[in-house]
Amino acid sequence: MTERLGPDGLRELFLFERLDDEQLDWLAGHGWVEAAPAGTAVLVEGDPAERLAVLLSGTLRMCQKVGRDEVEITRTDQVGVYAGATRAYLPDSSGEQYAATVSAVTDCRFWFLGAADFSAFIDRWFPMAIHLMEGLFLGMRNIQATVGRRQQLLALGALSAGLTHELNNPAAAAVRAADALRERVAGTRRKLAMLAHDQIDPRLLTLLVDVQEEAVRRIAEAPKLGAVEESEREDELTDWLEDHGIGEAWELAPIFTGAGTTTDFLERLAGSASPELLEGAVRWLAYTLEAELLLGEITDSAARISGLVAAAKQYSHLDRAPYERVDVHEGLESTLVMLGAKLAGVRVVKEFDRTLPPVPVFAGELHQVWTNLIDNALQAMDGSGTLTLSTASDGDRVRVEIRDTGPGVPEELRERIFEPFFTTKPVGRGTGLGLDISYRIVVGRHGGDLDVESEPGDTRFTVRLPLRDQPLSAVSPEDRAEGAGSGP
Repeated sequence: MTERLGPDGLRELFLFERLDDEQLDWLAGHGWVEAAPAGTAVLVEGDPAERLAVLLSGTLRMCQKVGRDEVEITRTDQVGVYAGATRAYLPDSSGEQYAATVSAVTDCRFWFLGAADFSAFIDRWFPMAIHLMEGLFLGMRNIQATVGRRQQLLALGALSAGLTHELNNPAAAAVRAADALRERVAGTRRKLAMLAHDQIDPRLLTLLVDVQEEAVRRIAEAPKLGAVEESEREDELTDWLEDHGIGEAWELAPIFTGAGTTTDFLERLAGSASPELLEGAVRWLAYTLEAELLLGEITDSAARISGLVAAAKQYSHLDRAPYERVDVHEGLESTLVMLGAKLAGVRVVKEFDRTLPPVPVFAGELHQVWTNLIDNALQAMDGSGTLTLSTASDGDRVRVEIRDTGPGVPEELRERIFEPFFTTKPVGRGTGLGLDISYRIVVGRHGGDLDVESEPGDTRFTVRLPLRDQPLSAVSPEDRAEGAGSGP
């Protein structure tokens, strides 16, 4: 025979203490009592949410799976705590699942009410409350989804603008170099025509054959000069050219400086050339070196563009599976490239442990985490400061730390920064969803941790990702996190 709990017994539970006699009689007639021996799973996470459970006696524990780990959320012996089908009154709750597992730690007794009866009860006696709660719940979910999409579009727009800016610089440099090279090629054709008509001394060609190749090799071996050293080298070369009667020395000196040519090398050239051939030899050599420098500039610009495209491809993960083992450093590097336009004035320090093994992740989603955290750090520093990215092993996890030297997060706000819609940014500069989404991706999607430590001048967001494979799930991180509120 099914054990029942009478109206007086229900009235002692805080959930029902303000109900009238008719309501209590109805619940007493539809609910029932069951015993749960120690170790029994009363509600199982992921099962259809078919009943509401209220603790009458004993101690229960509530656990939730995070990846493959089972994390205990609460343990209590408070009579009247409840869990289960707490949202059965919503119109779209037919597919609702238990968001956590409730187990009996000691021998327990529970009062149960079927989800359909709970829905009918709420609908019968609290219709206005249902409308209000339904509107609140669905409204918040719709707002969050809409604003979340808006934030993603804003982030995409910012990244696109940054990428466009980064691509424009090498593209413009390549165009300028190509135009200048076209002029030099045209000049070479004219020199060849002069050679064909015996207008160039053959001895000059013999001399240049010996020195051109060596001069070109010096370009690749030339050390990178600082601004002061470069200026001093140009002045030295200008003086040498003028001393040897070569006109327009101020135009030739920067070419020789950029090619790594020194006055010692030019002295060797002067020692092999007669005075009447020296100026022609120097100018022809400058012509050759300038063409080589322009070719190098075009090559470097094309390589830069190719690198940016590769970074964008890596960032978007267009050529990869959605879930696989990846090197976290690739994602961090590509995110820095995508945010390159925002790094002006900021010193970037990379403290990477390159020996870390690949991590099993949803790489596209993880890139969104890096973007949110790095972009927040850059905004906090407002154009000046130091951004430090570090990686390290942390037991069976990989730790990624993103530090900035901004003003920090006040202590009273640190517990709230991962809440949806909470932001400390001025109106129009933040939706308050970046850290919330990042938290859901790291914790809910990957079974990792995301926490923050902050003081003025040193704010650290730390992401820990497990090295073991996580079970694949078709549930989005937003949907997964949404059910975490039903419990004691």
